[in-house]
Amino acid sequence: MAKQLFGTDGIRGVAGEYPLDPQTVYAFGCALADDAIAHHPNPAILIGMDTRESGQWIAELVAGGLTARGVRVKFAGVITTPGVAYLTRTGEFVAGVMISASHNPYQDNGLKVFGHSGFKLPDDEEHTIEQDILRLRAESVTPAPVTLTPDASLDGQYLEFLVSTATVRFDGVKIALDCGNGASYLLGPELFRRLGADVVTICAEPNGRNINLGCGAMHLELLQKSVVEHGADYGVAFDGDADRAIFVARRGKVVDGDAVLLASARAMKSAGRLCQDTVVSTVMSNLGLEKLLERHGIRMVRTAVGDKYVLEEMLRLGAVLGGEQSGHVIFREYATTGDGLLTALRVFEIARQAGTGLEELTGDLQVYPQKLVNVRIRDRQGLLEKPAVADEIRNAETSLAGTGRVLVRFSGTEPLARVMVEAEDAGMVEHFVNRIADAIRTAAAAGV
Repeated sequence: MAKQLFGTDGIRGVAGEYPLDPQTVYAFGCALADDAIAHHPNPAILIGMDTRESGQWIAELVAGGLTARGVRVKFAGVITTPGVAYLTRTGEFVAGVMISASHNPYQDNGLKVFGHSGFKLPDDEEHTIEQDILRLRAESVTPAPVTLTPDASLDGQYLEFLVSTATVRFDGVKIALDCGNGASYLLGPELFRRLGADVVTICAEPNGRNINLGCGAMHLELLQKSVVEHGADYGVAFDGDADRAIFVARRGKVVDGDAVLLASARAMKSAGRLCQDTVVSTVMSNLGLEKLLERHGIRMVRTAVGDKYVLEEMLRLGAVLGGEQSGHVIFREYATTGDGLLTALRVFEIARQAGTGLEELTGDLQVYPQKLVNVRIRDRQGLLEKPAVADEIRNAETSLAGTGRVLVRFSGTEPLARVMVEAEDAGMVEHFVNRIADAIRTAAAAGV
């Protein structure tokens, strides 16, 4: 049965509006508590959040629902999503709740749940919790928030873990960090200073409303400028909850998730640590990455877009490296989810050990021209089967057969149709992506 509240990345929406209105958020806390108590005696649940202004009241409503049912709550305050996953996995917690909408603007927020394993909850458990939430809403449960005070020791534990994974120091290395005014604004600079780096920090002054605002992993212009102006050896930008990282090389070139997978895969294979000689990525990864990995004897397996699907395939195959072009990279040796800070550590280590910069590390990656266009829609039902849309997709696929790819999909977190075309010829990419996007735009507007 299709879920009404949980998407591919938890429950998302505009803070204060359904499904993130006070009654539903409180009901979520109650329902999560009921699920925990059904499986564990005397359970404890961890709550963390990013820097959005709505995070505190949402956390206090979730905690209110949990404590009303007798569940113990610990509050990490501002921490990264992978930090919550790590603490949930290594601590006493039967579950961890991260309050974040990742790369979305501050008005949005979300509820993401990890089990004690450090993995997101399975679909059937999400469905059970969802049905309980809807039942409680129907009964008009009254929200009763509780006041929360952060436990500063929790993010300290996560920081110690990150430091413990480092195999080199960065003394004499200048690193520029764009924290996106998000969850990494304290942990990121502290991590690399602890390892000896000269850290240049930008966008680390959150005010509740500037998270991801013209900065971070989705907006690299400020980081590119900072890297060049300060003569930084490496630059990295995190998104709002720091589960993804995008890099900038010394001269300002962007190094995305595909390039990170290439550098990491080659280094891990050379060290004998790339299990199955396999990398898991998504349908969005560039064809150039797949071809270059193949030349190095590394197989690339594609999944649907979403780190959840990447992780599922990694577990199925026994792969230890996977990720997305967008910067979610999973190192299964260390983590159960994408982790921007951990990814930055691994990438900078590889470059440091190779004695080279980020651009040189992946300079042989031939990136096929690729363009992604997002089309805002109201209703996805049957949209891609409309004759005008289907004809444009089929025409592009026929024309690019053997020389490119066409991908049309719906966002799991926003009301968007995403159109991606990739080919050897940039002109054909531009032509076909615009024709398909225009056809979807027209069909969506007409509602026919």
